[in-house]
Amino acid sequence: MKRRQFIQTTGLSLPVLLNGFSLRAMPGTSLFSAVANENDRVLVLIQLNGGNDGLAMITPLDQYDKLANARNNILISSSQLLETELDNAFHPVMTGIKSVFDEGKLRIVQSVGYPNQNRSHFRSTDIWTSGSPADEVWTTGWLGRYFQKDHPDFPNDYPNADAPHPFALTIGSLVSETCQGSAANFSLAINDPFNLNPLIDQGGGSVPATPYGLELTFLRDSIAQTNAYSEVITDVAANGTNLASYPDGNRLAQQLKNVALLISGGLQTKVYIVSLGGFDTHANQVVDGSPGAGEHAVLLQTLSEAVQVFMQDLKLQGLENRVLTMTFSEFGRRIRSNDSLGTDHGDAAPLLLFGSCVAPGFLGDNPAIPANPDIIEAVPMQYDFRDVYGSVLMDWFGVAEADVKNLLYPDFTPLPLIAGCTTVAAETAREEEFFLQASPNPFGSRVTVSFSCAAERVHLSLFNSMGQELQVLLSQRMTPGVQELEFDGSHLSAGAYYLHLRLERGRQKVYRLVKAR
Repeated sequence: MKRRQFIQTTGLSLPVLLNGFSLRAMPGTSLFSAVANENDRVLVLIQLNGGNDGLAMITPLDQYDKLANARNNILISSSQLLETELDNAFHPVMTGIKSVFDEGKLRIVQSVGYPNQNRSHFRSTDIWTSGSPADEVWTTGWLGRYFQKDHPDFPNDYPNADAPHPFALTIGSLVSETCQGSAANFSLAINDPFNLNPLIDQGGGSVPATPYGLELTFLRDSIAQTNAYSEVITDVAANGTNLASYPDGNRLAQQLKNVALLISGGLQTKVYIVSLGGFDTHANQVVDGSPGAGEHAVLLQTLSEAVQVFMQDLKLQGLENRVLTMTFSEFGRRIRSNDSLGTDHGDAAPLLLFGSCVAPGFLGDNPAIPANPDIIEAVPMQYDFRDVYGSVLMDWFGVAEADVKNLLYPDFTPLPLIAGCTTVAAETAREEEFFLQASPNPFGSRVTVSFSCAAERVHLSLFNSMGQELQVLLSQRMTPGVQELEFDGSHLSAGAYYLHLRLERGRQKVYRLVKAR
């Protein structure tokens, strides 16, 4: 019997408790992982639970009139938005993050999602935390596989002299599935680093040579490991400090305060995961008649204030060159608002990376908003989130590109996210110019697609308005210049579609097509 089945069918289904919160060792399928490099760099993940509305967080000003047609009851006045001089503007409550952007310490990746989008909270979260394709279920996390290669025997005989500290910490009640390995989770869940009460193993004695005995041994080992790690964390916390003033009542800021404290105290943990919930804003996303206020504004202000003070703390302590912080959410929201002053489950949204070593500014084009979007239509994917993950592994943790492809997916394309640790102001320059277009548009049956490329591999796909990849039109190496291809779309139903072009060096573009009725 597998350990998961055993735990689900015996009295051991109760979670182990750490400081009043559950700690679970979640087994899964073993997959190849990149090597955990021996550098002192740290990755902090901020999970925005519920599906963040990226169009309200960062509004494309060149699409403002079209947004006014699609979401006039929730769209913030352009005069209130915090402009960036890059055809984009932040939500007015995001003054903290705007200042980080102005300092050249923020990289914004436009329209991040995945092919064949699933709009279920649970399934989409599984996809983002595991790094799996949308049509496959993987039971290990993308960071769990990263740790797995160098530590295949984990959790047996850990901690030890070579690895005395936790590989990852989740600040909260449950370990993060991003860190799930094949036999256990590489993350430990804590809330207060100064109040880690030891777990008690009340069993004692020998165990039978049965499946039950194996699972009981696993549980006892997990308790012993947790207690050992807890001692290390408590000692490190006593040596740590915070030099910035964190706001009271900001639950995310308090999580990041603990992260900064532990990093400054010398904890060798590579990954920290924090979270902020409440982004499932189907109703009352804004206040009627005052779109700059409401539930979403409160969440964005919480995020903005927390990130700004965390960055200040790291800078004051001389730690900012060691820490990269990244947001993620299971999906964005739809383009059209609903009648309840909210938005429904969508597809892609911006992803933010903070740090003194990021390439500042925006990566990618602003999402093109249709003049009259369908009720189900959302922002289409421009960048696959696995390309973001893989680029972080390559350029932050030094993982080889070939290993990243084994870890995530064979078509991984590196993106320019990290630029070095000398910060400069965000530049207005975009990525290397290239184009994608189609004619006629709208079309009846046949359509000609034109694009430009260098001597490189080209991948061109057709998606529907629900984010499902319908057809790969081209996937091969091309000669440089302007390219044309023709495809027959007579079999398609009337409605909106998207062409997705992926070139090398992270250059990607999306183009909307309409099939006439």
